[in-house]
Amino acid sequence: MRSSRLVVASLVGVLLSGLAVSAPAAASAAHAAPALSVSSKQTNGLTLRLPAPRGHYATGESAFRLVDDKRADPWEPGLSARELMISVFYPAVHTDGRPFTHHFPRAVAEAVGPAVEQNNELPAGLVNWAATRTHSVRDAGPAPGRFPVVLYSPGAGDSRDWNVSLAEDLASRGFVVVTVDHTGEAPAVQFPDGHLVGNGPMLTAWAEAFRNGTTLAFFKKLMAARTADTELVLDRLSSLPARLTRVMDLHRVGMFGQSGGGFTAAETMYGDPRIKAGINMDGTLEYNSEPSGTNLSEVALHGLDQPFLLMGNSSAADGSDVRHEPSWASFWRHQRGWKADVTLNDSVHASFTDAKALLPQLAGRVPDATLDAAVGTVDSHRAVAANRALVASFFDRFLKGRDDHLLDGGASPYPITFVRQVY
Repeated sequence: MRSSRLVVASLVGVLLSGLAVSAPAAASAAHAAPALSVSSKQTNGLTLRLPAPRGHYATGESAFRLVDDKRADPWEPGLSARELMISVFYPAVHTDGRPFTHHFPRAVAEAVGPAVEQNNELPAGLVNWAATRTHSVRDAGPAPGRFPVVLYSPGAGDSRDWNVSLAEDLASRGFVVVTVDHTGEAPAVQFPDGHLVGNGPMLTAWAEAFRNGTTLAFFKKLMAARTADTELVLDRLSSLPARLTRVMDLHRVGMFGQSGGGFTAAETMYGDPRIKAGINMDGTLEYNSEPSGTNLSEVALHGLDQPFLLMGNSSAADGSDVRHEPSWASFWRHQRGWKADVTLNDSVHASFTDAKALLPQLAGRVPDATLDAAVGTVDSHRAVAANRALVASFFDRFLKGRDDHLLDGGASPYPITFVRQVY
């Protein structure tokens, strides 16, 4: 099965690689405890490290709660308002040795970590998921200047914190990066008052849709919630604290996402001209559990006027590019703006997330075949460098007017293949 998907594995125990789920798997996930609890067990295990950003700026991180009191929560019928958490990574002045933030808050780590372990067949407790730190300082003073803004949407079922390496690197190169948690999808989202929201109700809805043959309606509901979330974030960026708004150039906004997040970026751009450029990292553009060219989204059917980059994986069985992914092929035919399709060599679906930076650090403790299945065989350092270079090159080109010509195709120092490009 192709791993260019709408939903990722952390949803139902088989969903980082895709939405294709057997009925028993969906049912068992749906009956997991809907009320999220955090254990008080001691945290042991290895501490994994995120790679340092390579740009010129230090980076800061601030987190905010956003509330839309005009929209009910899509997964919790009793909640009359939709609440989200976002993180803002931004260029900062020198951070003076202050401690870096944690990759995941401890309570979130205790939910996300076991999901990562289960989905990738890792030994339980091998990693202390709460110990990893970012390279950003909480609420650091922003660097002087005005910077383009780039939104990040994670794969459906993933935390907004599952691509911090890429977000930090982009911030260090002179962008303000806003990562979005689509509440009710990830194993846990923590709000400022400490309360946690899990994904039990959404898993139940998915299991019922799978059982009843109503998955199309489920996928459309999922994507409608995500695009509405993104609209809310766009609406509220100007209401963030002045220390951040004064460095954000809201006339230069881009968006990228992995898996369902890539779909979210494209579909939001279809209806919102505020987003000037976008990237889809290995996400389908149709409402199906298996890409088939049916139930295509509006953006797949009609394309965009704005520039858009497709980044796909190269798995022999699961590879995604405009020759193999039907929704991408349709999008390519109808895309009016600049377009390119680039494949990361020897990669799989999760090669575009923090999994690629972190899981290879378990080599020697986990079978090579397990790691290869989880994140591909491409060298982790080269893969991280390639993802960072492609994303930065694209947004530099279309939000800053600086072109390093990496996306023109041809020979490259990175492990990438240009499937097609138009420039």
